[in-house]
Amino acid sequence: MAQVQDVKSNGREVDVEAQESTCVVPPESDARTEKHVEIRTEGNVVRNVSRTSARNYPGSGTADDPYVVEWDIGDPENPYNWPSKRKWLITSQLALGTFTVSFASSSYSGGISFLRQDIPMSEEVAVLGISLYVIGFALGPLLFAPLSEMFGRRRVFLCTFSIYTMFHMGGALAHNVVTIVITRLLAGISGSAPLTNAGGAIADIFTARERGFATALYSTAPFLGPVMGPIIGGYVSQSRHMGWRWSFWLMFIISAVNLIFGALVTPETYGPVLLRRRARRLQKESGDIEHYATAYDLRRNMPFSVYMRINLTRPFRFLFTEPIVTLMAFYISVAYATLYAEFSAFPIVFQEHRGFSAGEGGLAFLGIGVGVVLGTAMSPVQNRLYWKAMRESPSGHAPPEARLYLAIVGGTSLPVGLFWFAWTTNPSIHWIVPILAGIPIGLAIALILQCLNAYMMDAYTIYFASAIAATILLRSLFAAAFPLFSPVMFKALGDEWACSIFGFLALACMPVPPLFWKYGKAIRARSAFAWKEPEDENQGSDTVATSEVTTIREREKDKDSSLDAQT
Repeated sequence: MAQVQDVKSNGREVDVEAQESTCVVPPESDARTEKHVEIRTEGNVVRNVSRTSARNYPGSGTADDPYVVEWDIGDPENPYNWPSKRKWLITSQLALGTFTVSFASSSYSGGISFLRQDIPMSEEVAVLGISLYVIGFALGPLLFAPLSEMFGRRRVFLCTFSIYTMFHMGGALAHNVVTIVITRLLAGISGSAPLTNAGGAIADIFTARERGFATALYSTAPFLGPVMGPIIGGYVSQSRHMGWRWSFWLMFIISAVNLIFGALVTPETYGPVLLRRRARRLQKESGDIEHYATAYDLRRNMPFSVYMRINLTRPFRFLFTEPIVTLMAFYISVAYATLYAEFSAFPIVFQEHRGFSAGEGGLAFLGIGVGVVLGTAMSPVQNRLYWKAMRESPSGHAPPEARLYLAIVGGTSLPVGLFWFAWTTNPSIHWIVPILAGIPIGLAIALILQCLNAYMMDAYTIYFASAIAATILLRSLFAAAFPLFSPVMFKALGDEWACSIFGFLALACMPVPPLFWKYGKAIRARSAFAWKEPEDENQGSDTVATSEVTTIREREKDKDSSLDAQT
């Protein structure tokens, strides 16, 4: 029987995420008594699966010493063992969810000029509709991330996204500034759940070697959405038959479609929640004579208030005490905020100075969109480099630094694109030239986000939720602030130097990926939370905190290979 590995606190408060990870590790294959039982899955579908008898679970089945429910060998309800088609259908819905939320952040900007004609307000107040929406991205995950770990990702998504969808209706029906601003803030808060929980769901169902492209889709969608938003929002708002209210109705329709799509195709993916449901079902089937629990429930012996305090403060601790999170979050925030600063810069450069209409001004974002798509298409290249590092590693486990190759390319591309755009904004230069500058900008943003998110996922493994929450907190604050001061900066400094400031900022961040590529192992060794390579080269990934648990099928495959070698 594989024992559930204790998580050492080293004198610190035992981390809840570490506790959760122990209960999703599949047990080693051993001799157990098998019997067939009916298991009800999501959608109330009944099927017969093989399950070990209750007496072979760890524990004695009493209230004080309950059976500890684990995944069975080849368990079809273990998300890592789900069919590939099902995983990719779920991934498509998760990516669509992040796209929908990010699309709504910028589609509003395409109709600002028409909104101000209908509801008088200053330009700064109008831009608040973007900034407050993005501030909601910083506030929501602090609450929704721990809630998803307590009640499951599916429940949190359905509840928050339903509320999110209704706030778009509130914006469409608004007749004053206060309603517009409040509905945008609340929509941002309620819509933030997919930004964090989608990444967790992808980690729930894919192993490290499988999830490269899935992570790329999840990381790129939040950038492709803002690029498409001004294009569609601009044309909808300037239409005489629609107007700015229809940009809100469009957000409402897209959100409602994604809500229905998610309700139909995306089940619960979080391992501890699925095991907890199984424990409750088994206890009910026994008539409450036998008692069942998960390793997570046995270890989380803390009041709800303490649990919430740990989850609410941990992202701040990571942000200020972990150098990896600090630098990675800052770099991601600069790239993310640069994109949102362009929402204020492009209308000035193309509409005010070149006379573009609102719809034509939105089309100027196509250059960035093409770059984002190219960056996503390069994901297989990064995957091959990662697999090569995995094959060359004596332990068979690639170091997190193997995720950073294309981040170095993106780090070079970003300042090049920003300086290119900055010094071709003059109306005397053909309009296609600054639009083409968006290609290296979009390429860089996609590569930086994909690679750095994947690096933190591998480096912090069971602590990834805290690392990504800290990153989203900082990048959302940056993205909220940049659009507020960008118009003032452009008017004071001019297009060329205002854009160059973003280029110099990107230039200052360019050494971050090479720094971690060269010194990442040493930096991780000094961290109390980051993953370290096993000292024994023959030590498998099952005995260390890897980027995810090893699946049953991989374990069985490794054992078959060992038997063949012995034969």
